[in-house]
Amino acid sequence: MDEWIKLSQFDLSTLDKSKRVNLNNGNSSNEHTPHSRRSRRERRKNNSANYDNTGSHSHHRSGGNLVDQSLAAFEREHEEITKVKNISKIILGKYEVCAWYFSPFPEEYSQEECLFVCEFCLTYCKNVRTYRRHKCNCAWRTPPGDEIYREKDLSVFEVDGKEHRVYCQNLCLLAKLFLDHKTLYYDVEPFIFYIITHVDAEGAHIVGYFSKEKVSAEDYNLACILTFPQYQKHGYGKFIISLSYELSKRERKTGSPEKPLSDLGKISYRSYWTYILMSLLAEADNRKSLGIREIAQITAIKTEDIISTLQSLNMIKFWKGQHVIFVQEKALRDFMSHR
Repeated sequence: MDEWIKLSQFDLSTLDKSKRVNLNNGNSSNEHTPHSRRSRRERRKNNSANYDNTGSHSHHRSGGNLVDQSLAAFEREHEEITKVKNISKIILGKYEVCAWYFSPFPEEYSQEECLFVCEFCLTYCKNVRTYRRHKCNCAWRTPPGDEIYREKDLSVFEVDGKEHRVYCQNLCLLAKLFLDHKTLYYDVEPFIFYIITHVDAEGAHIVGYFSKEKVSAEDYNLACILTFPQYQKHGYGKFIISLSYELSKRERKTGSPEKPLSDLGKISYRSYWTYILMSLLAEADNRKSLGIREIAQITAIKTEDIISTLQSLNMIKFWKGQHVIFVQEKALRDFMSHR
């Protein structure tokens, strides 16, 4: 993601011409339209612009069109600015990590080749001398907030974005270096952050995190998720997803990640949902009596995510106006043998 490539390097024979976009009339089957990429704040602004002060729907369509046009212009400008990453790498603890995407650090930091980041308080520095001086004086050895989980050398801290605003803003700026579609960096007060750490004699080293809205009208139990590159492919992603559902179980709710998911997010969640559902079906004594609502209550996974996952496994039928689970014994046996 950090270099321009020539058209000759693309394999255009794989292009699906049936989904060609007509830019002249604006019709497109692509789900990633500018509207779908808007941040929460932009979506809320757009929604509020279409309602008058009494809460009834406004019929001033010309005003709505102006809002849409200004948002589209803003998004085009933002996309152009953020097309090329601005920081090449970071030093985080003992790791030198290449950045993947643009992140809107303050201007005096945004054009640095390398940023030095304290892995405990997430303060960032431009030069190594300042960084070393900070490390000598930094008293932090864990993230702020409350430790809510520990198992061997794995520890999780719950951090309120309102109480620890600067830490959470620094975390979001750092995370944006590795997340393409992240849009909120400074508006952290409505969120709770769960920091996953690896603990040793030096302290609790940040491995990854997820955030969730304190109040979600859509019952989202996760807004943003990241495992830092140096810790990826070690099972932390599945642990983070599992933790988000365990918290939903404690709240006696079903939950779902905020949509749309990134490509990596889709793969991770589909893998987790498949594992949970197949394990439940394989181990259930009363499998035939299990319905989708019962599974949702047991797992805290929302019904629409259960249905889409079972459809991908060809294990659901639509019969007499409702979805019915159709268990394939061979698929279950194969799954259990490779689990």
